[in-house]
Order: sequence, then structure tokens, then C-alpha cells
Amino acid sequence: MIADNQIPEPILFNPLKHHLGFIKDFVGIRSEAGRKTADNDLVKELKHLGTSVMDVYNGKLPINKICREVLDFLFEKNLSERLSFSDWTGTKMNEFKIIHLSDGSEWTLKYHNHNSRFVHIFPARGSRYSFRVKSNTLKSALLYYIKVGKDFVTGDDLNSVRPLLGLSPVRDSVDTEAILEMIEILRN
Repeated sequence: MIADNQIPEPILFNPLKHHLGFIKDFVGIRSEAGRKTADNDLVKELKHLGTSVMDVYNGKLPINKICREVLDFLFEKNLSERLSFSDWTGTKMNEFKIIHLSDGSEWTLKYHNHNSRFVHIFPARGSRYSFRVKSNTLKSALLYYIKVGKDFVTGDDLNSVRPLLGLSPVRDSVDTEAILEMIEILRN
């Protein structure tokens, strides 16, 4: 996984939550070793996905280009220092700014109270080249794909991995459909 030192400061970005290209690479790497990887290690990585919903960027810009464009924007607008950035975005939970990147996607910039990583970035809700997914849906799809990986997905297979995450079995057809759709996205 990308370590913090590979995302340039002052940016805070979790590509496992917000970048489909990275998520697919993660699955590819973990699938090869998935059945040998300790469940605890994998679950620990997936816990960083949180418990709510997230927006995932599915455009063509690689992570380093996204970060570069955000940094360029901050420098051009004299917002690269902590104080100027926090004055611009605000510091309250519901305060943020949205910028456009070269591919037309929109990204949310939010102040994060951290000394070196105070520019929290993620795809804007409803942005071009993004989709919204529930955290548990993404975690279930990732864990299924890595640990089971069969082409034909059954409810029993899905439910065999969910206890690793502390999740109850899927009983709702809407939740099952969402997980299957996410598995298909990971496959393509």
C-alpha cells in the first residue's frame, strides 16, 4: 500500500478509499498472496476504509498527478501554508472547498488538524469520474475477491468472508446486489 511518505506533504489522501486504480492494484497484489496472507493483516488494512460512504475516483489520473495538480493549485493561490489553507477552507467539520483538476473531475479540499498533513483531499460527491459506495460494500467485495475470488459468486461465499470484518451475513438483496456490482467493477 502507498505509505504516507509517497503522498507528498501537506496532502492527506487514502487511495484505498478514493482511487479505483489503486484499489484494483491492491486487489491484484493481495489476491496473489491472499489465501496465504494472514486474515488479521488484511482486515487491519481494510479497517482504514471506515464505516460510512465514500466517493471513489475512477478516472485516468494517477495518484501522483492528482497530488501534483492539487499542490500546483495551492502554490498558485498562496494556500500552501497551514494558516492560509485553514483560513481559506475553514476549520469546522462542514467547511471545505472544491477544485477542478485537468480531467474535469472535482476534488474536495478540507482542513485536517495535523502538523504536516493538513490538506485532506478526496473526490467531491457526485463529481465526474467518481461513484459513491458504502464502506461495508467495498470491504466485503475486496475481501471476497482476495480470499475467495471465484467467478460465480454465491451468497454463502460472500457470507463466508464477512465475519472476518465483524459484519453480519448479507440477507438484503439490495446489499447483495451492491457487493456483486462492486466485485464486477474490481474485475474490469
